[in-house]
Amino acid sequence: MKTPQDPRHQRRITLMQKLFAHSFQEHTPEAVIEPIVSSLNRIDAIIQRVAPEWPIDRIAKIDLSILRLAIYELVIEQKEPPKVIIDEAIELAKAFGNPSSPAFINGALGAVMKELNNEQPTGDHYNA
Repeated sequence: MKTPQDPRHQRRITLMQKLFAHSFQEHTPEAVIEPIVSSLNRIDAIIQRVAPEWPIDRIAKIDLSILRLAIYELVIEQKEPPKVIIDEAIELAKAFGNPSSPAFINGALGAVMKELNNEQPTGDHYNA
């Protein structure tokens, strides 16, 4: 059972906070978020497809940080089960976002999963 002290949960909080800080001043990213930052073009293209009514610059920076981390984990890293990643993202949105953040995150990640399920019938990796 997941607890607030779970090291994986704490790691996600740290990564989300570092992505959030990076969104305010684009500098050389810390090594821990560099793989995510180097994939932002691909990640942001996915966000634009699954939430076309929300341009990247209009999404709350905390929500954007949570989405970027979750999409990186879902599409690129692929180390955890999707349900775990989505549940964690929603928990982060509840803890750090505004009241509408969990629903927005859930909807966007649900759309990502729908695309993934449609794109990967043969096991091919998701291409953005």
